[in-house]
Amino acid sequence: MQRRQLAPGVFLTTLDAEKFNRCRIAIHLRYPARRESATDAAVLALVLERGYAGCPDMTALSRRLAALYGADLGVDLGSAGTDRILSADICGIKEQFALAGEHLADAYADIVFGTIFDPYLVDGVFDAEAVAIEKQTMQRRFAAEFNDKRLYCVHQARRRFYGDSPAGIELNGYPERLDAVTPESLKAEYDRILAAASIDVMVQGADAGRVADRLLEKLSAIHRAPAPVSEPLCIPATPVQHFSEEIPGLTQAKLCMLFTRGTTEDLPSIHLLRMAMGIYGGSATSRLFRNVREKQSLCYYCGSSAVRSTGVMVVDSGVEPGLEEKAEAAIRRELENLCREPVSAEELEQCRLGILSSMDAVGDSLGALESWYYSAILRGDDLITPEQGKALTRAVTAEQVQQLLQSYHLSVCYAVTAGKEAAPC
Repeated sequence: MQRRQLAPGVFLTTLDAEKFNRCRIAIHLRYPARRESATDAAVLALVLERGYAGCPDMTALSRRLAALYGADLGVDLGSAGTDRILSADICGIKEQFALAGEHLADAYADIVFGTIFDPYLVDGVFDAEAVAIEKQTMQRRFAAEFNDKRLYCVHQARRRFYGDSPAGIELNGYPERLDAVTPESLKAEYDRILAAASIDVMVQGADAGRVADRLLEKLSAIHRAPAPVSEPLCIPATPVQHFSEEIPGLTQAKLCMLFTRGTTEDLPSIHLLRMAMGIYGGSATSRLFRNVREKQSLCYYCGSSAVRSTGVMVVDSGVEPGLEEKAEAAIRRELENLCREPVSAEELEQCRLGILSSMDAVGDSLGALESWYYSAILRGDDLITPEQGKALTRAVTAEQVQQLLQSYHLSVCYAVTAGKEAAPC
């Protein structure tokens, strides 16, 4: 594994892929999110996946990928704290398996870099028909969020918790701003992203030198001023706020509780965070699963997860309507018990074995390996192998887990249940 800087804000990381018969090239653009253009950014990712200047529509792109022995191309939009990550990746067979000796890595690089740097434009802006189609796709996504009540409840809790904070900018943008998305506004957002983003290219199983040459060639025509990556942003702890929303016809209530550490000091290691979540509510041996779901039968599901950069822990569950208060009390009680009493050695090892087993699977796919290393880059951590990560996981102690869980404070509790109207409690 090697990471080197090619230009200001541009890095290339080469990862070992010797045991695979496929190669992968991924490019990630990390840029500051803006509330006013968040909807444009979400639609942009969909439009970019439709094709680029060399393959201006989905039919031409599909034919090109099929001709490269069925290569796969993907475009995605993600988040890292208050930043956004626009990503494109391509995966296909290695050159030594090409039947006619084709330079497949060059072709893969041309496609993935073409997707990002050479979009299909009409009169200098994005194709109006493509934009209209993907705005419809985004409209369906907005509708799907409400239909998926678990996702809807989590998002509603986040909105109450983050408010107008930069951490609360919606990844998919805002339904009320979708009509304002135009080919021109999309091009403006695209230009902003290209200029401001820090760029990471991850290469597995391909000639990194040839990939770097093609990347620098594309960048030579672009004026860039990369913005600094965002610092961790934690919302201070506040008195608990309860909200309840009633939706007619709902048969299973949803409950989402957000806890905050309230500080960016002493950010926990990702290894400690995984262990703490696994013990509290992130595994089949966790307290929430064993005690709240299985023993008390208060929830259909109940789990916890945490975001290191914002210091937030999320507990979401599905409960019988009318049992929301009992479920909340039981969830809080399990956290209080963990904060008061030491975690047993058996419980700690059960959780650790599950995490170590999942880490064994990281090396089974190119995508998982790339995600392992790029996640470390996003966190600003040293790049270590999964084996080194396992050693650090084995070193996590029960006392460290307890101290971390003691730092969380409940801030927002949001319930969605059967009824006629929404109102704050």
